[in-house]
Amino acid sequence: MDRFIDREDAGTRLAAALLPCAAQWPSPVVLGIPRGGVVVAEAVARRLAVPLDVLGVVKIGAPGNPELAVGAVGEGDVLWVDAAASPGADADYLRDAIVRKRAELACKLMEIRRVRPRIDLEGRTVIVVDDGIATGSTVRAALLALEKANPARRVLAVPVGPPSTLAGLAEVADDIVCLLQPQSFRAVGLWYDVFDQVSERWVLEALQRNVAPPGGRRDT
Repeated sequence: MDRFIDREDAGTRLAAALLPCAAQWPSPVVLGIPRGGVVVAEAVARRLAVPLDVLGVVKIGAPGNPELAVGAVGEGDVLWVDAAASPGADADYLRDAIVRKRAELACKLMEIRRVRPRIDLEGRTVIVVDDGIATGSTVRAALLALEKANPARRVLAVPVGPPSTLAGLAEVADDIVCLLQPQSFRAVGLWYDVFDQVSERWVLEALQRNVAPPGGRRDT
């Protein structure tokens, strides 16, 4: 296995890797990181027969390169910044970006929670799923956002990510499952044959489809 067909394929393979452990974890729930991560997360939740929800987090992009994360904001006023990732991300840039991204996150969560009320995560195993990680800023903010929810276990599950980033994330996750860990990484999309944009509408529809997951209990 050296790449994925698409996010659905990645989620299917990720679920197969998670299955042996998921049966032993207390009350698993899958949390997808919008937007692309929700496609992978839906496939994982469906195959594990557990509830699906999202974890609100928005990336802070570098000046002139919005796809390069220099930080992220998450639910519960969580903030993670790695200004060293981009020399151009000075204090003024970061201050303005944080205000904009927090407003963007609030709007997104308002729409999402109309469709899918937040699942109570206390005492549960939360499996945080994205379609891949590069700098790890977005995922780190997502995992930090879970601290106030008091889950029993925080599991990071991604199809692909660089070993150095994964090693750094071990301090905020109890378990990490990553199928591909290439030394020469470059970008998440390069490890997929199809890596198209995912719309906000698709995310909302996925949550509507998964209010009562097959074989799982209703968590509303």
